[in-house]
Parts: sequence; structure tokens; C-alpha cells
Amino acid sequence: MLRYLPVLILIGLELYALIDCLRTDDRDIRNWPKVAWVLLIIFIPLIGIILWFTLGRPRSESARPTPHGPVNRGPVNRGPVAPDDDPEFLRNLDTARRHKAEEERLRQLRAELEERERKLRDQEN
Repeated sequence: MLRYLPVLILIGLELYALIDCLRTDDRDIRNWPKVAWVLLIIFIPLIGIILWFTLGRPRSESARPTPHGPVNRGPVNRGPVAPDDDPEFLRNLDTARRHKAEEERLRQLRAELEERERKLRDQEN
């Protein structure tokens, strides 16, 4: 059983390197195109894996050289905003609430007006 361990480790590393390579954006891969890295990892496993992690894989953020001074990375997409955090949603909600209250008020005024008109008609007859 122990003699299979190196093979299992190699297969695991190869799968990890292959998936890592396939998921990496083409613009971030260093030195060779993605197709060359995939073929190298598949056909020359141990050397391909070592080369991928040392020469092809993108550098981590901490290992990349940074320019001096503050860095403006542009707007950050933080994903979907909860409805209660969206000012436009809250504004529309408030507007809808005001419209509903106004409609209810108009309905009550119409009912009062119809009641008064009915009383006036009854008094005239």
C-alpha cells in the first residue's frame, strides 16, 4: 500500500496543477501560453508541475512589485447589494408608500364626498 503513495501524490499534484492552470486567466499566465502549460503538465507530469508552479503560475499579490505611493486600483465590484442598502430601492419604496397613502386618503375623501352628496339628495327629496 505504501508503494502507491508516491503515485497518488503525483496524481494529486498533477490534478491540482492542471485545474489551477485551466482556471487561471490567460493574461495572468507567465512565460508560455495556457495550451503549452496544459500539455506540459499532462505529458511531462513531474517536470511540468514544478515548472508551472515556479515559472508559469501568476505571482501572488504579496510577491508582485508595487509602485511607490498610493495605488488606485479603480472601483471594486463588491457583488450584489442588499435591497435595503440600495438608495434607489429605498427611494422607490418610499415613493410607493407615499402613493399608497395618498390613494387611501383620496378613497376616504371620495367616500366622505359621496356620503355628503347622498345626505344632501335625501334632504332635497
